[in-house]
Amino acid sequence: MPDPDPFAQNLRFACSTRRSISQICREIGLNRQQFNRYISGEARPSPHNAGRIAAFFGIAPQDFDLAPKLFAARLTRPDRDRSSAHGLLDGFPGDLAALRRHVGYYQTYHISPSWPGLVVCSCARIYEEGGAIRVKSIERIHDAANEIHQFSKYVGLVTFWRNRIFIAERSVGQQPMLSQTILMPFEVHQRVYLRGTTMGVSWRKENLPYASRMIWRHIGQEPDLRQMLSRCGVLPFTSRQLPATVRSFLDTPDAEVLTVPTDY
Repeated sequence: MPDPDPFAQNLRFACSTRRSISQICREIGLNRQQFNRYISGEARPSPHNAGRIAAFFGIAPQDFDLAPKLFAARLTRPDRDRSSAHGLLDGFPGDLAALRRHVGYYQTYHISPSWPGLVVCSCARIYEEGGAIRVKSIERIHDAANEIHQFSKYVGLVTFWRNRIFIAERSVGQQPMLSQTILMPFEVHQRVYLRGTTMGVSWRKENLPYASRMIWRHIGQEPDLRQMLSRCGVLPFTSRQLPATVRSFLDTPDAEVLTVPTDY
């Protein structure tokens, strides 16, 4: 007899596609004990939390009510008839062999209208999973002067076309934002920096869209993650934490931040 409430079974299947329950809870921002009750079937999440869980797995909340076989098919291969996005999805990961050369951890740097005159330093990881090349980023900013403490996570996909790396990310949270980055591959004689452009929305300036230069510094395959995270924040151009290559790429007249005028 079919299970009248397949939510728990479907949630367990969805979790089996990820590394660990702890990782899922951290990225969604849910209490592990409460999440265990959802998995065991002891409780169902509120509509708000159900939406957060579904967004994490890239599906709709009502998909968890499908029969388990239908749910598995939806999760592993989303119903592309629901949208015209299949052309975009088919573009990932592009040239997989070329993209694998760029798998690893990065310290990233860009300038943002939210922090005029400063460089935003973040962490990112490009990795392969389930036939796709994925990216995870963390942005941590502590501005004591303005009493601001910001901690943001982003997840996304990476593709390689015509000698360029394309990254599409969304923030993890209640009101996700999207961003896009295009990077140029390593040059022949250097294997450290990826240079390019990022487009997103400002965190403090009324969520205005903007575009600016972005540079990624390759750290390696197994770096000291605590040390990487400790470098995150907003830095003045005079900071010793800024490598000379990063400073010269960002601190030039050509590296202007482009945004939408506010007087329209």
